[in-house]
Amino acid sequence: MNTSTDRIERKIVLKATRARVWRALTNIDEFNSWFGVRLKGKQFAAGERFTGNVTYPGYEHFSMDLTIEQCEPEKQLSWRWHPNAIDAQRDYSGEPTSLVEFRLEDAVGGTLLTVVESGFDQIPPDRRLQAFRSNTEGWEIQLQNIAKHVAAS
Repeated sequence: MNTSTDRIERKIVLKATRARVWRALTNIDEFNSWFGVRLKGKQFAAGERFTGNVTYPGYEHFSMDLTIEQCEPEKQLSWRWHPNAIDAQRDYSGEPTSLVEFRLEDAVGGTLLTVVESGFDQIPPDRRLQAFRSNTEGWEIQLQNIAKHVAAS
């Protein structure tokens, strides 16, 4: 576990091929299923923007908005978003975004998936710590979600 306040980094070995993990990350229907959102679109591609509602029970009133930065097949996917943007009364459009990166590497027994979210030190001070704490917990949950998703197929 790192102690930086600017970035969260988590790793997991998934019992699936890189192609399978890549499909779970970039096919919108699969992504929506394991991530717990309802983004509109077909497949992630660099420069594309996606928005939609969160589908976790109790969180349906939240929306998610992200813009894909990089999309290197079976290697790396990254996007920018406003972390922990959960106040419907707040306009986040003028705030800096964080960068979320998914990196795939071969590993014994499957694929090593590394998730890094960086840029928290640029988030406004009044919400920086909560965004960091919330997303730290969130990435732990999401790694378990994608592990279950790719193992089931």
